[in-house]
Amino acid sequence: MMSRTNTALPQATPVEDYAGDPRDFDLAAAMARGRPLVIRGLVRDWPLVQLALQSDTAFAQRLAELDSGADVTTLLIAPEAEGIIGYTPDLDAFNYQHFKVPVTLGLQRLARYSQHPDAPGLVIQSVPVRECLPDLLADHRLPFLDPGIEPRLWLGNRTITPTHFDSQHNIACVVCGTRRFTLFPPEQLPNLYVGPLDFAPTGAAISLARLDRPDDPRYPRLRQALAAARVVELDEGDAIYIPPLWWHHVESLEQLNALVNYWWNAVGVPGYHTGHARAALFHCLLAFRALPPAERAAWRDLLDYYVFGDNDPAAHIPESRRGVLGQLTPEVVEDLKQGARQNL
Repeated sequence: MMSRTNTALPQATPVEDYAGDPRDFDLAAAMARGRPLVIRGLVRDWPLVQLALQSDTAFAQRLAELDSGADVTTLLIAPEAEGIIGYTPDLDAFNYQHFKVPVTLGLQRLARYSQHPDAPGLVIQSVPVRECLPDLLADHRLPFLDPGIEPRLWLGNRTITPTHFDSQHNIACVVCGTRRFTLFPPEQLPNLYVGPLDFAPTGAAISLARLDRPDDPRYPRLRQALAAARVVELDEGDAIYIPPLWWHHVESLEQLNALVNYWWNAVGVPGYHTGHARAALFHCLLAFRALPPAERAAWRDLLDYYVFGDNDPAAHIPESRRGVLGQLTPEVVEDLKQGARQNL
């Protein structure tokens, strides 16, 4: 069996479990709480999960039968990286090779690697199920999600996705193997030592600190983050809801692991997507970072008033004249885009 880093945190707070019947899961209530929530057995009845409970072989054979043959994004991680997706030691490059292969070929390589103790890590990364396994869509669904929210597949051996965040709501369903999630609330960002925003493995900025090395002198505040961590291990059929901007570190613990996840945003206005928030972060770096402290403070107050506060900054303006301060409609979204383009 491949030797991989174990970053279990024995003293960490467990992620809260959903107390009700998973068939009655209340998504709106979970989103309103704004905290991670484990839903045990949510997809245990999925046909793929039932096969995984029989054996890895039964699970893999079914995936191969359903494979559309489409090439999918695949990462190969050198054995010396201990299965961790990330950078070379000097941060000059990423520590994996990138390939495009069909799911079946990926499964064959995983089977071969399982026979070697020092095999490379291999992950098929965030592939739309519609592209590679379209026949799964009919009988592998979450009834409480809008049908337009489509699933993605993550498949591999014992690998680690370092601490990162997503800007969308996320439900991740384990369909084969076991995964350990270590989560940190958004306010722990200063203690996580996040790497470059514009040069990040698989596009998501990651923490440079390894959770299994809390005494690394380069990251002295990591222990503060670990004290706030919440941890859970999910088996076949279990799922977790992760709110936007919650940092999460994901370990795949078996020789064959598979996860299906769903991302969505809560705005629901045509033309809006969460990529706008990431673009705004880069725009803010351009607009405010170099300003003198007094000016930055003044702009912070302005943003708090117009963007982040709970007040209605346009309450005193007639509704017909609120413009971009009014209700977010497709027309307002387009006006905001145009204004951003003009100012850039």
